[in-house]
Amino acid sequence: MPDNFDTIVIGGGPGGYVAAIRAAQLGMKTAVVERENLGGICLNWGCIPTKALLRSAEVGHILQHLGDYGFSAKDIAFDTKKIVERSRKVAKQLSNGVGFLMKKNKITVLDGSATLLGGGKLSVAKDNKPVGEYAAKNIILATGARARSMPGLEPDGKLIWTYREAMVPPSLPKSLLVIGSGAIGIEFASFYRDLGVEVTVVEVLDRVLPVEDEEISAFAKKAFEKQGMKIFTSTQVKELKKNADSVVATLVQGDKSQQIEIERVILAIGIVGNVENMGLEKTKVKVDRTHIVIDEWCNTGEPGIYAIGDVVGPPWLAHKAMHEGVMCVEHIAGLNNVHPLNVNNIPGCTYCRPQVASVGLTEAKAKAAGYSVKVGHFPFIGNGKAIALGEPEGMIKTVFDAKTGEILGAHMVGAEVTELIQGYTIAKTMEGTEQDIMATIFPHPTLSEMMHESVLDAYGRALHI
Repeated sequence: MPDNFDTIVIGGGPGGYVAAIRAAQLGMKTAVVERENLGGICLNWGCIPTKALLRSAEVGHILQHLGDYGFSAKDIAFDTKKIVERSRKVAKQLSNGVGFLMKKNKITVLDGSATLLGGGKLSVAKDNKPVGEYAAKNIILATGARARSMPGLEPDGKLIWTYREAMVPPSLPKSLLVIGSGAIGIEFASFYRDLGVEVTVVEVLDRVLPVEDEEISAFAKKAFEKQGMKIFTSTQVKELKKNADSVVATLVQGDKSQQIEIERVILAIGIVGNVENMGLEKTKVKVDRTHIVIDEWCNTGEPGIYAIGDVVGPPWLAHKAMHEGVMCVEHIAGLNNVHPLNVNNIPGCTYCRPQVASVGLTEAKAKAAGYSVKVGHFPFIGNGKAIALGEPEGMIKTVFDAKTGEILGAHMVGAEVTELIQGYTIAKTMEGTEQDIMATIFPHPTLSEMMHESVLDAYGRALHI
């Protein structure tokens, strides 16, 4: 007889482990199936270790400008091995922390891969050896996603890397090609460039960070190029020819073609959902372009089976997965006041230098949706705290519905904007208007004052520009 649970979560990443914790809090007998590491890609090979790497690069950047702050030092150097070791140590600490949370909440952790058997049952196996058979009233699929590859651009782990190899380089290459300029690609480009690597970025669309507001993308591109990055937009990589210790890439832009030779390549061209080899064919779960199809409550086509996180599609963000996990479980439990996910209230953050963050509609999308808009801007150079920090490069942009004053979107580029964006996210979630934000007292001197000023500027009331 199978072991019985109220809820089994397949996948122990951010969405999965948070869903499991919330289920346990609500009195459900809960299990999590994880085939690799608790915390999933985010904690072990994504969000967290990359931020540790980027922190090291940030420290390196500050050290190169010690004179600006009244200090001097000689023979400044870094050790790639130690930078990577610190990143891995941070990841391990947090993964172990998730294990502690599982024990604290009395959640059963099943080490292995799950296969759905139909009828609310599944089996778990590890290294092709059976672990056990289990049954649950509710099964939540949180299997995540993996890096996409394309014909002719397949990663080999040596010369052509995915994010995994890029995170643990044995040594730094002298030159690097990053294919794709979304958050993952630009973060790696920023890390390697700050450590002195010659970096080239290729983007098939007409601008870097293409999901961001056009003004923010343009500002970021200028900043990256000022740092020495070479950026090609509206460009395709048609071929990667591997040599013994380098790669020759053929770049095509319109009717022009050129070849560049680099030591290493990072593929950052999107992700595909992990939907294979788990028995979906035994269910009514539908898959569309590698992602599981769900409704607003994370229901799949099979009663009793739900799906959350990266496996259900964009935006591929850990905090979106966590929110879905909580919402899904609370809906299963029949709690009142549970609301479907509002994609326009999900903030996005990119931890390059300068940082980029946003929430809601871009100016172009707001206009395309039929809104008459009011737009405000405020530059970092007009903020005392930014100047004192030595970070005068940046901009904050806000977009409002001209008729109602509703905040439609906020877009930022500059130091610490990934921390600032949550202020606007709260305002959007609470359906705040320009009057609410203008009436809010912002502390001085802080970077957050620029948020206030940007809103004031949208209504012709800016004080410091």
